[in-house]
Amino acid sequence: MEFLPKKKFGFGLMRLPHIDPNDAGSIDLEEAKKMVDLFLAKGFTYFDTAWMYCNFKSEEAVKEILVKRYPRESFTLTSKLHSGFFNSLEDRDKVFYAQLEKTGVEYFDYYLLHGIEDSSYEKYEKFDCFTWIKEKKSSGLIRHMGFSYHGSPELLDKILTKYPDMEMVQLQINYLDWNSPFIRAKECYDVCVKHNKPVVVMEPIKGGTLASVSDEEKAILDTMDPNMSTASWAVRFAASLDNVMMVLSGMSNLEQMENNVSYMEKFQPLKQEEVANLFKVADLIRQNTAIPCTGCSYCTDGCPKHIAIPKYFALYNGDKREAATKGWTINGTYYNQLCEKFGKASDCIECGQCEAMCPQHLTIRKFLKDVANHFE
Repeated sequence: MEFLPKKKFGFGLMRLPHIDPNDAGSIDLEEAKKMVDLFLAKGFTYFDTAWMYCNFKSEEAVKEILVKRYPRESFTLTSKLHSGFFNSLEDRDKVFYAQLEKTGVEYFDYYLLHGIEDSSYEKYEKFDCFTWIKEKKSSGLIRHMGFSYHGSPELLDKILTKYPDMEMVQLQINYLDWNSPFIRAKECYDVCVKHNKPVVVMEPIKGGTLASVSDEEKAILDTMDPNMSTASWAVRFAASLDNVMMVLSGMSNLEQMENNVSYMEKFQPLKQEEVANLFKVADLIRQNTAIPCTGCSYCTDGCPKHIAIPKYFALYNGDKREAATKGWTINGTYYNQLCEKFGKASDCIECGQCEAMCPQHLTIRKFLKDVANHFE
């Protein structure tokens, strides 16, 4: 298709570098500029943002680190409309035009209905969002349209059958979720192949899970090539899929950018035996991961108790993995330090707001009880 980028690697602007690690909105613009400069210098052009990324500051950062500094034709920009931020027909336009203003562009190269799943699909239908996005494309404010998706393959098939003019689908794909009975990544990918819709991959490293593996897991990767980074295998797995047009990585520092562009600049697809080894690693990771959280932080926006859910889950997972061999870890201390700024896990009032927003469909309220019992 004529709109497919030449290179399969994109810069996801959800995990930009922070000045304050406890404030997702405190973006380190100078570090981010260096990352953008390297990314473009290596011939990559695809940037992906959204309304609520980086505590609603990502789109503003796009203007400073990219739009003000480079010609418009030198990059492509994606943003999205999420169901959590409109409750009327008018709200859709309010968000959209605010996004144009925040980013400083006159049009989006790609625009997506954000995070469609079985529980949110009816809202997109209720407010006629599929017609709305087509109208935005017809007016020239969007060059290409699609949606990001976290639901079942059955619903995905229904949507693509009903709306065949959707041009692309963004899916969570990584070698850990490929055969997952919950995420059902392969099944959703196959639906897109069936409908001839190119796929943009999000969470190829699963929020960092596939960038930091155990010694046993890394030993398998090292048998293939000890010089390749742990994260590189995950990104290359997604990029090796024929129907994938783009793989996004939410990089948080220049070092991560340098590593990713080093192997994606002249991308080499994985061999069949390499894929088989990755599935062996996935089996080991599943045995050792208590909470399969990707750290997207969708759950924290609007939490009435201001609980740092992804941070607590990461500490809990780390402690479960490390304590078996170390006995004592520093994770409990980190937990107490976070509780000085955020609500404790035990402060949860079980309102369920977080679970309604979670793309992984996690039972967050139950897991918070586990965290509280473990650390408190």
